[in-house]
Parts: sequence; structure tokens; C-alpha cells
Amino acid sequence: MRAKRRKKKKWLRWVGGIVAVLLIGIGAYAYSIYHHVKQTANQMYENVDWKSDKRDDEVSFKEKTPISILLIGVDERKGDRGRADSLIVMTVNPNKKSIEMVSIPRDTRTEIIGKGKKDKINHSYAFGGVEMTMATVEHFLDIPIDYYIKVNMESFRDIVDAVGGVTVDNPFAFTYEGVTFPKGEITLNGEKALKYSRMRKSDPRGDFGRQDRQKQIIEAIIQKGASFSSLTNYDEVLAAIGKNMKTNLTFDEMQEIQANYKEARHHIEQLHITGKGTTMNGTYYLIVPEEERQAISNKLKEHLELKTAS
Repeated sequence: MRAKRRKKKKWLRWVGGIVAVLLIGIGAYAYSIYHHVKQTANQMYENVDWKSDKRDDEVSFKEKTPISILLIGVDERKGDRGRADSLIVMTVNPNKKSIEMVSIPRDTRTEIIGKGKKDKINHSYAFGGVEMTMATVEHFLDIPIDYYIKVNMESFRDIVDAVGGVTVDNPFAFTYEGVTFPKGEITLNGEKALKYSRMRKSDPRGDFGRQDRQKQIIEAIIQKGASFSSLTNYDEVLAAIGKNMKTNLTFDEMQEIQANYKEARHHIEQLHITGKGTTMNGTYYLIVPEEERQAISNKLKEHLELKTAS
């Protein structure tokens, strides 16, 4: 059971990013699919009681205000809210034509805003849902969190298959879970893409190598999303998105993002948070040094064109 949860966690880390960048990367809405896109967006919409305390001015898509999106990968369970198995913050700067993504380790010990105690950052979702998660992540990174996208990862691999698979350049040959991945350009379906992104122990760079493979797959999906109107099975893609995602972005806002922010997809930078594992009262935590947290915070602030801490 524990091994299964670890595998699911690895899937969540990279696939959550695919969801958000698809929204940004989707090309022109052809009239023939407009209704389907709007229907999917309405199905995804979920209003939350949230307004960032760290924004002095309102976000303006027309003026190309850099924005942040929190990706929450959720393992939903019948009868309860579920668990947040992945937290990824993505900042989008249309002026710099770039995206920065940082995955926050789920065991990171920090103050849970609204709970009055320190705990694992992913517990914020179990305690208070999307709103408490956004508040806690905003406090931890000291940046405004403008929007969220919640992904139910149970069946989201369908989207990889729906876009016809992804093509990546594999830096070295390896075998993982019964599948051999040769060196060079390879095309992967949803199941193989998952396994390709999971392997870590045979990679000389360990987790950093695995994250680079995750980024490869995300970027390949973005390119497919950029030519969305040319997909013959767009209905399958929309169905996969609609049933697995919730967001506080409205259809009109998605259209404005598509019109004013889509060029940001051309450059994606993956940031890494490091720390030291420790056990407190029998519970494992990741302790992120203050200088490490501050460095990541400043980099994201700079990308959002906000004032950085000295």
C-alpha cells in the first residue's frame, strides 16, 4: 500500500503541471469546438471564498499582470475531502514570455494558516480544503496566490492518451517496471509516460533527473495543447480535463489568458525546494532552511514583478 502511494505521488507531481499549461497553451478556439470548450470550462468551474492578501492591485489580463496558479493534485476518497498529494506553484509572466514552476514537498513543515499550528503543508487541504491550502502556500512562499487548479489524478492519465501520446528525447536507456526505454527520441502513451516519469534509482542524478523527465513530458503536452484545434479527438481531451479538474478560473478568464499569456509556454523553468528530513514525535517532516525558502520566494517574486526581500 505504501509503495502504491509513492507511485501515485510521483504521478501527481508532474501531471498537475500539464493541466494548467494546457489552459495557457490552447490555441485559437475554432467555432466548431467553442461550445464543447465552454461546456468543459463551466463543468470545471468551482468558486471559492478567496482573495489574496498580498496583491495591492487587481490582476488585469489585458494589461498582462503576471499571475500565479496553485496546482493541487488530490487523491479523492469516497465520503471525505481527500488528500493533497501534490502542491505545485506556477507563475506566468507574459511580458518575459516564461513560466516558472516549483513543487512544494508534501512533508514540508510550515504554519497551517487558519489552524494555528505547524504541520505538513499538504495537511492544509484535509483541514480546510482549497481556501486553507491557498492561504498556507501563500504564507509559506510569501507571494500572492491568484488562482488554483485542483486535479483528481485517479484517471487523469487519460489525457496523455487523448492527445495521442507524447514524444521525448530520452538521454539514456533504462528499464523500469517491465518497460524498456531506449536512448533517443521515443513516443509514449499514458501508461508509459507515467513509468518514464517515475524512475529515479537508476538515474545518476536521482530525483533531479526524474524531475527533468517530468518536465520533458509536460513540455511535450504543452506543444500538443498549443495545436489543440488540429486534434481530431478534442472531445476526448475535453472529457479527460472536465472530469478531473476544478478551478476558480471562469471561461471568460481562460479566454483572456489564452489571448494574452499563451506565449509564456515557450520557456518553462523548473525550480527545486530542498531541505533536511527529520522526525518529530514519530512523524517525518521536511525542514526547509529559511535561506532556501527566501531564495525561492525572491525568485518567484521577481518573476511576478513584485518587490523582493533584501
